[in-house]
Amino acid sequence: MNFEEHAAKPLLARHGIAVPKGGLAKTPDAAAGVAARIGAVVVKAQVPAGKRGKAGGIKLAATPGEARTHAKAIIGMEIAGHKVETVLIEEQMPIERELYAAVLNDPLSKCPLVMFSTEGGMEIEEVAVATPDKLRLQPVDIRRGFSHADAGTLIQGLGLGAAEGKVADALAKLYAAYAAFDAELLEINPLIVTKDGRVVALDCKFVMDDSAVIRQPDVARAGAPEKLTGLEAKAKAAGLKYIDLEGDVGVLANGAGLTMTTMDVVRHHGGRPANFLEIGGEAYTQAKPALELLLSNPRIRSLVINFCGAFARTDVMTQGVIEAIEALQPRLPIFFSVHGTGDEEAIKILKDRLGVTPLATMDDASKAAVMAAQAAR
Repeated sequence: MNFEEHAAKPLLARHGIAVPKGGLAKTPDAAAGVAARIGAVVVKAQVPAGKRGKAGGIKLAATPGEARTHAKAIIGMEIAGHKVETVLIEEQMPIERELYAAVLNDPLSKCPLVMFSTEGGMEIEEVAVATPDKLRLQPVDIRRGFSHADAGTLIQGLGLGAAEGKVADALAKLYAAYAAFDAELLEINPLIVTKDGRVVALDCKFVMDDSAVIRQPDVARAGAPEKLTGLEAKAKAAGLKYIDLEGDVGVLANGAGLTMTTMDVVRHHGGRPANFLEIGGEAYTQAKPALELLLSNPRIRSLVINFCGAFARTDVMTQGVIEAIEALQPRLPIFFSVHGTGDEEAIKILKDRLGVTPLATMDDASKAAVMAAQAAR
């Protein structure tokens, strides 16, 4: 779950990280009203996406009139597919230095990763390439956490001067917020040192682990509405786990891991997956709505169905798919890979009912689906 800046910053403040004064506005007049209370402000588009400045969604305003003018231009514009409906009116800060700080889930170390750089305001990927010596990384053992002393060690020698202690304090508090709010990513870019020596979060990006939403209902209420495609909305209403992609090879599998692996194999053979769609062990009951969903996607030219059974029997899952195919009569080529519990029975009913023999491996089925899609282009 993504959070817009105005919803993320209060979470930092709750953990003692300073943020600028500000207020939300949905109209140009409201923007002018907030600016009248604060003084010189920044008018910032509120969407769950980055690069707002490059898109023209962040403007400086010295007066309430300028704030009104900028808000009028920004409200209604589209940034990264999101329509701007609200702007954050925030006090301008006397910036002395811009830094970068983040905590994220790291798949390589399999633990939280604290990141810090003296090159704030830039894309962190650019910093990693251009000045890797200015990017510090610290994997964290969740059993002991990340203390002020750990933060001090991480940033030592980076020339932060008198601000070093306050920056270390902000980093330790950032990790505490990351852990408390079940974040996948909590990023401050830039974290600034002001001319009068304060350390302030000028921006904030917060992504919550979707699995934690039920544990964090109060926080989740402030999350940005999920932006779904038409097919994704239809799938959600049907209780299906589906993500729309841009390819032409349809993928249907049981289990998220197997689905993603199948997608990777499709890519390995030069194909482009059209979707993520996993139906777990409920293929018997969900096969028909899942297949209807895939067949309603005009981009799909072939389909790979990959079942691997452990606790769930592949013959039961296959039976559900066969009944869906018999009912819907799809015309696109379908390639099966079936392994695991009940696979002998599954292979037999595929031969008997559809006259189809599953391919020997997932690799073979995926490759065949890619070739069929390419031939149909």
